[in-house]
Amino acid sequence: MPQSYIERILRAQIYDVARETPLDRAIRLSDRLDNQVYLKREDLQPVFSFKLRGAYNRIRGLSDEERRQGVIAASAGNHAQGVALSARHLGIKALIVMPKTTPIIKVEAVKALGAKTVLLGDSYDEACDYALKLAAEKGMTFVHPFDDPEVIAGQGTIAMELLRQHAGPPHAIFVPVGGGGLISGIGTYVKYVYPQVKVIGVEPEDAPTLFMALQKGRRVTLKQVGIFADGVAVKQIGKETFRLARDVVDEVLLVNTDEICAAIKDLFDDTRTVAEPAGALGVAGLKKYVAREGVVGQSLVAIESGANINFDRLRHVAERAELGEQREALLAVEIPEEPGSFLNFCRAIGKRSVTEFNYRFTDVARAHVFVGIELTEGVTEREQVVLQLRERGYRVLDMTDNETAKLHIRYMVGGHAPGVSNEALYRFEFPERPGALLNFLSGMGQRWNISLFHYRNHGAAYGRVLMGVQIEHGDKREFQAFLKALGYTWVEETGNAAYRLFACGGDCAGSMESH
Repeated sequence: MPQSYIERILRAQIYDVARETPLDRAIRLSDRLDNQVYLKREDLQPVFSFKLRGAYNRIRGLSDEERRQGVIAASAGNHAQGVALSARHLGIKALIVMPKTTPIIKVEAVKALGAKTVLLGDSYDEACDYALKLAAEKGMTFVHPFDDPEVIAGQGTIAMELLRQHAGPPHAIFVPVGGGGLISGIGTYVKYVYPQVKVIGVEPEDAPTLFMALQKGRRVTLKQVGIFADGVAVKQIGKETFRLARDVVDEVLLVNTDEICAAIKDLFDDTRTVAEPAGALGVAGLKKYVAREGVVGQSLVAIESGANINFDRLRHVAERAELGEQREALLAVEIPEEPGSFLNFCRAIGKRSVTEFNYRFTDVARAHVFVGIELTEGVTEREQVVLQLRERGYRVLDMTDNETAKLHIRYMVGGHAPGVSNEALYRFEFPERPGALLNFLSGMGQRWNISLFHYRNHGAAYGRVLMGVQIEHGDKREFQAFLKALGYTWVEETGNAAYRLFACGGDCAGSMESH
C-alpha cells in the first residue's frame, strides 16, 4: 500500500469547512436484510456531498502565488460546490465551467457560494476541455474532481473517520464509483488498517467505468454513459485513481436504475432524507451483495455520498422504486373482446392491488391490457401471477424489465395507427438545452415523417424521447447515419414487444404468440 497516501490522509486538514459525518445504523434495512447495516452520512456535509473534502484539501495546499491567481474547475454539481465553498473560505477567486445542460438549481448554488460560472458544452468532457484551456490562459490552478493525490487523500479521510466510529473491522464497505477518487482514497486507508475488509465499488449498469477497466486490466473510455446517476457519469476512470483502485478494490457491482431508485426509497425510510441517485449506489450494491452471497449477521457499511437531487426527479424515483424492490409487476395481457372479459380478468388477478390499468380496443376478437400489479413477495410472486394467468388461458407478456415499456409505452397506451406505413421506432436522449429539438428537426428536414413522438424529462440533463418515423425500404441506413452524426444517444426499438402490442403503426400489431 502506498505509504505516501496514508501520510497524506493523516495530514489532511479539512475540518475548517468539512465536518466529521456520523456513521448511522440503518434500523429498517438491518432488520430486513438480517445484517447490521451502517450509513456513512456524507449527505450531511455543508454542500450535501463528500466532494468538499477533496476540494478543500487540494486548494488549502496552494502556494501564495497560486492563491493569488485563483482556481478553476469543471463540474456539473457537487465538485463545483465543494470548490466554490473552499475558495470562499480561503479568500480565493474561483471560476467554474459547467455544461449548458446543468440544472439551474446547481448553477445558482455555485453562484451563491461566491464563484463565477461559465456555461459551455453539453457534457462534462466539453466543459473540462474548456476549463483546462482557461486555466492555461489565465494562470489559474485547475482543481481536478478526482484524479489528484490531494483530492484522493481528502476523500480518504472518510475511511479514517469510519474505522474510528465502527467497533472493529466491518465485513465490507460499499462505495459509489465515478472517476474513482472516493473509492481509491477509502480503499487505500481501509486496506492499510484492515486488509481483510472488503472494499466493493458500485456503479450503474450504464456507466461501468471501473468495472470495465478492471475487467480489461487497463483504463477504457466508454462510448457513452447513462445520466440518471449524473454524479458518477464518467466515461473513463482516472489514471491515478485506477492505479490505486486495482490494488485495493475487491470487486465492482453493477446496479440498474430501478435498483438505485429502490435504494433511494430505502434511505428515505431509514433517515427521512432523499439521496441523489449516485448517493444511493452504495446501498443498492449492498443489497445486491447480500442477496447474492446470502450473508447473515455481518456488519456492512454503505457510503451515502450525496443528496443533491432536483425535486422534479422525485416522481421518476417514486415510479421506479417499487419495480426496483420487485414490489410491482408490469404485464401485457391479451383478453377476449367480449362482454364480461374485464370482470373475468380481474377475478383471475384476485385480491391483489392493481397499480395501473391501461386498455385499448385492438380488434373485434381481442384486446391488449397493460396492467401493473402490486407484489408482496417479489420475483417469486410475479412468476406465480404470470403462471396463474396463463393457466386460465390468458396470453401474458412480462414487461417488468422492459425499459421502453416503463419509460414510454405505459403513458401512451392508446391503440395502433393503421394508416401509418413503414414505421420504425427509436428511443434516445435529448440534451436539456434551448434549441435541442429545433436542431434535431432541422437536421431531419423533410426527408422523413415523424409518426409518433413521446418526451419524458425528470429534471435530468437529458430528456427521454421515443420517436416513430416513417422510413422507406432502403433508407434506414441513411436515417441511422443522420442520428449518428447528430450525436444523440439512441437505440432502435422497432421490434420491442410493448410497442408492437400497444402503439405501433400500420399492420405490425403483434400477438402474445409472436413474443
